[in-house]
Order: sequence, then structure tokens, then C-alpha cells
Amino acid sequence: MMFRVDRDVLAEAVAWTARSLPARPSVPVLAGMRLEVTEDHQLKLSGFDYEVSAEVTLDLQTGEPGVVLVSGKLLAEITRALPAQPVDLVVEGAKAVVTCGSARFTLLTMPVEDYPSLPAMPPAAGRVGSDVFAAAVAQVATAAGKDETLPMLTGVRMEIEGDTVTLAATDRYRLAVRELKWQPDQPDFQAIAMIPGRTLADTAKSLVTGAEVEIALSSVGGTGEGMIGFSSSGRRTTTRLLDPEFPKYRSLLPTEFSAHADIPTSSFVEAVKRVALVAERNTPVRLAFRGAEVVLEAGSGDEAQAVEVLPVEFEGEDINIAFNHQFLLEGLGAIDSDVARLNFTTSTKPAILTGGKPVDEHAIADYRYLIMPIRLSS
Repeated sequence: MMFRVDRDVLAEAVAWTARSLPARPSVPVLAGMRLEVTEDHQLKLSGFDYEVSAEVTLDLQTGEPGVVLVSGKLLAEITRALPAQPVDLVVEGAKAVVTCGSARFTLLTMPVEDYPSLPAMPPAAGRVGSDVFAAAVAQVATAAGKDETLPMLTGVRMEIEGDTVTLAATDRYRLAVRELKWQPDQPDFQAIAMIPGRTLADTAKSLVTGAEVEIALSSVGGTGEGMIGFSSSGRRTTTRLLDPEFPKYRSLLPTEFSAHADIPTSSFVEAVKRVALVAERNTPVRLAFRGAEVVLEAGSGDEAQAVEVLPVEFEGEDINIAFNHQFLLEGLGAIDSDVARLNFTTSTKPAILTGGKPVDEHAIADYRYLIMPIRLSS
């Protein structure tokens, strides 16, 4: 087996495939990256750890068919450091020789026959703009839980109804929901999938090189429900799905509010960051909305304190409410708008954060970030 390919093209493909390789593989062979030159002069680079698979296909000018398995992380480090010249890889017995300009590396190969076969892609279901999809996933994944002992809270729930995709994630303290349009292959397509949050966020971000992402997923009740696939511009990846159990989140989203505040996002973020400097890890930032201003406070009489006042556009009953400052900042970072709107019911019930002033006050925003308040001691 041998092939020649441009250094930048190879380095990018190897780096993308290496993302899915396990840091601590259960068996050594799973640390390998499989390189195959096909009869029709294509190079396929792939990795699989029984949870996530990744495969890139490149067109070659020259190559001899064959398969080799080498250390994926090492190959990624080598290709990243090579000079900007064509790269040759030749398999010589139990070794793979990488040559680029005057640089030459010899890698030990691993037994290809011990490497698991990549899972087949589920049936293609439709397409969505890659930039829109990556932004939507990032907005929602920020609320996914990090506690692996509660796996259903570490995922992002994807609900598909016709041409609408709804993404949702929660860690019990906040909930993020985003709706977006896509192009289903079947207009009445329906599906529900619970996707590992970190894997989905990494995948969506890595597929923006193409204009569209194809989503491969079985409809409700179809075969292959345990897997979802994404592909774009010669790259394809699959991941196993989590148990579909998820909180009934729609009932948590209030539709009527007693007050709302519109605040310039950047000045609000900076003020929260400053006031939070004196907040201990589990102490909240307190917000008091009065008329045309909000007073931000943190700390108490026995320790350091901070106070800052910001102008706001406020309508409704005055309210005192407190939030975990990190959760509030993450929500403000996700709304992607110059103006943040906070909708309130009472000081002890969740608030809804959205981006921008709505044209229609009764319309439901595409992105909603529900944040639980921290009860203030009287």
C-alpha cells in the first residue's frame, strides 16, 4: 500500500478523524487509525471506539490499494508538524514510512484484522445548514449535565416533526431549548433521539466546512434506532444514542409572565462578571429590578461585597431574584443577541432568557434558556 497527498489536506483529515479516538482505549487496537486506499484512488481514514465512529474520504492523484492501522494520535502529531510539501506513505512489512521533503518517520503498524468494522450509516433523513446547526447545538449543549452518573441529563434531546427540529438539554438547574428548520427527505418524518451532548457539540462544530449537514436517523419505530449519523463534504460520523428517557420539559416553560427586562447583553455580562468576583462558589448574584434600573449585588455583610447599577427597559412588577452567576453568564453567552430579555413570573420560579426584543410579544422565541433562581434568605 502507498499513497501521495497534499500535506494540508492530510493533516486536516487526520486531525478530524483523531478527535473520536479514545484517550484511554479499553484495548490498544482502538487507539489506531485505519487508512485504506481503494481501487478507485480514494483514501479513507477512519476511527471507531464502539461508541463514536469517524471516517474521511479523500481523492488521491496516485496510490496503490491496501489497508494499514497506525497510532492515530501519533499520526496526527506527525502530519501537523510536517513541512508544506506532498506527503508519501508507504507500507513496508510491519512498518509504515511517512516521507515529506527531507523529513522521514517510521511507524509501527497494528493488526488490522483486530480492528472493529465501522457501523453502517442509518438511513438518510434530511439536511440542514451546517452553520445554523452548529450554532443551535452550541446554544443547547451548554445546559447539558456533566454528571456521568445521570446519563440522561448529559445528552441533547432531538425531536423532529416534519420540517422542524427541536433541541433540548437540561442539568436540572437550567434548560435550553432551540427550534430550527431543516429539509426532511419525507415531509411527515418524525423521530426522537437522545444524543451524547459533548459528542454532538464536537461533531456539529467540526462539520461547518461544508454548506450542509446530512442527518441519518431512523424514524420513530424504525430499525437502527440506537444510532445517529452526520455527514458533510466527505466526512461522516456516527454515535450511539442514549436512553430516550428525558424530563417532560415543555411543561416547565412558562408562557405568561408578570414582568420582563431588556438589557444590553455586553454591559450585562461585564457587570455580572465584576460583581461575581466577590461571590463564593455557591453564592448567588442578586438582581433587583426597579423601574428603569437593575441593581446587581453579591457578597454579604460578613465578607466582601459588590454592587453595580445598570439601566434597563423594565415592564411589570418590581422583582428581587438571584441566580448562579455561572449559569447566568453561560445563558447570556448563548443567546447571540445585542439585547438580552429576561422574562419573570415570581422570584421563586424559573426565569426565561431570550435574545432580542420580540417583534410580536406573543410569539415564542426560537431559543429559550430557562434558569432556576436561588431562593433568597429573608
